[in-house]
Amino acid sequence: MHTIALFGTSADPPTTGHQAILNWLSQNYDWVAVWASDNPFKSHQTPLQHRAAMLRLLIESIDPPRHNIGLHQELSSPRTLETLSKAKSKWPFTELTLVIGSDLVTQLPRWYRVEELLRQVQLLVVPRPGIPIEDTALQPLREMGGSVAIASLNSPDVSSTAYREKGDRTSLTPIVEAYIHREHLYAWQDAAQKR
Repeated sequence: MHTIALFGTSADPPTTGHQAILNWLSQNYDWVAVWASDNPFKSHQTPLQHRAAMLRLLIESIDPPRHNIGLHQELSSPRTLETLSKAKSKWPFTELTLVIGSDLVTQLPRWYRVEELLRQVQLLVVPRPGIPIEDTALQPLREMGGSVAIASLNSPDVSSTAYREKGDRTSLTPIVEAYIHREHLYAWQDAAQKR
């Protein structure tokens, strides 16, 4: 059966960590559908259309190029169950896997109609540095009907937050960084230029 990884991310901004995850997913799934989304549990600095544009650039800069990763911004919704419904309509005869970072495991039980979501999709948890995956956190998801797997991936220790808050450029690809500068997306950048 055709396998599709569904990877929605706030991408504020997308980092080399996101790129490493996409590259790993592309080697383990037939197709990787990615989109920028608004997480109702987070506040976002950057408008969604800019985050989607940066995500597209990030995908295009994967080297070697992978031809099984696509930006599917039409899947974006603050409610993952709505995203899943759109994905099932688009790819009706596939096995769908929802990809989340380990930082979202404890948040997941509070998602909109989570039990219904977990009954319809496989769940893949990607480890994030400094955020261990505790079996005690996974157990409630399994009790709600979730089929949970953990990705065998060591993500780089980078984060969008470190860039937004401290201007840590080591987490960005050059093409995403150039887009940020061109569009003047983050407040610290303008403050640094004025100094």
